[in-house]
Amino acid sequence: MSQSLRLGVAGLGTVGASVVRMVARRAEAIAAATGREVRVTAVSSRDKTRDRGLDLSGVTWFDDPVALASSGEVDCVVELIGGSEGPAKATVEAAIAAGKHVVTANKALLAHHGAALSKAAEAKGVTLAYEASVAGGIPVIKALREGLTGNAVSRVYGIMNGTCNYILTRMEREGLTFEACLKDAQALGYAEADPTFDVEGFDTAHKLAILVSLAFGVEIDAEGVSVEGISAIQPLDLTMAEELGYRIKLLGVAQVAEGGIEQRVHPTMVPKSSAIAQVMGVTNAVTIDADAVGELTLIGPGAGGEATASAVVADIADIAAGVARPTFGRPAASLAPSERVAMQRHEGGYYIRLTVHDRPGVAAGVATRMAERDISIESILQRRSESAATKDPHGRSGQPVPLVLITYAATEGTIRAALDAIAADGLLAEAPQLIRIERE
Repeated sequence: MSQSLRLGVAGLGTVGASVVRMVARRAEAIAAATGREVRVTAVSSRDKTRDRGLDLSGVTWFDDPVALASSGEVDCVVELIGGSEGPAKATVEAAIAAGKHVVTANKALLAHHGAALSKAAEAKGVTLAYEASVAGGIPVIKALREGLTGNAVSRVYGIMNGTCNYILTRMEREGLTFEACLKDAQALGYAEADPTFDVEGFDTAHKLAILVSLAFGVEIDAEGVSVEGISAIQPLDLTMAEELGYRIKLLGVAQVAEGGIEQRVHPTMVPKSSAIAQVMGVTNAVTIDADAVGELTLIGPGAGGEATASAVVADIADIAAGVARPTFGRPAASLAPSERVAMQRHEGGYYIRLTVHDRPGVAAGVATRMAERDISIESILQRRSESAATKDPHGRSGQPVPLVLITYAATEGTIRAALDAIAADGLLAEAPQLIRIERE
């Protein structure tokens, strides 16, 4: 058997501790599969006194993860610190500079510095592996980089944040507000004390940027992703989606478009009959549309210590077996520049909820502004409360009521222009709600 692969684990949180345990528990199986023993020889974390339930006897402790990365005691550095800058970036850079392989779960680091790090890894002849950075235990990186090499991918989309999916699931099933579901998610440990990164879509955007590079052979462009979160979604939107045959999910979507790759993260209405609509709770799912296989959907745990550790250990096993592939599926120098497609050019169906004054001519005024921009309306639904309907014989109260429009395919730019005109006419009592429809 070849000389053992010595691991240095930087970061001993939930995932890091799970990786150490999994490597020990699966040591014989990993050795049998790869022909090489794999063992943890060094670790680093902020708190040495914390009881993690790990046997670290015979393992060297480093207070400084950069020192661990530069140490002669490790061949492969497993970075589980997190964050796009600071110690995580310094640790990965030091490991590559020292000629060591790197395994990371850090989507923010890759989204912002993946191009530079992949070039540095290539120059040093080492592997930069990151299966755990997107969708936790789902092997979507391997699927795109290895399993679908013979396919031309036209679209990648999915649920990549369990926190948002949990909140939307609870809102739909129980009719709760976003705020109430977020509070529960925080109590259960699904959401951070500051949930902005998750609920406003930035976490999903980082993951999508990574998938875009793999799927379409372009440089990572995290800044080119249009991002909207779920904090403005109201229970009424989920009720209306149900009536219309849809379910609302926060999706990351990337697809080939005229002039480049469209990259967007936003709440989306998906048909209830679709595979991705069945994914509830904290589960993640990624769908890949490709010419040879058609539609491929991968579903599984998107976070958690064991699930994420599973992806980390899979990368470690590849390195132990000598499996080496370019970081983003092809040499970094051959990645094409990412051509941004403005969100204004996106074309598709839209759910529009307008809160309008309940008075004569409002619906006609809305329809006129839509028609002026050649926006075709598939359906219009209006909701009045029973108390409002008793105010006058015509059922009008003059109070704000929701008016829901479903459009046929239109561009984002024309939809926005029509909504601006409707607002200028004084027909709206509050800002409109706009949700894109992603049909199968």
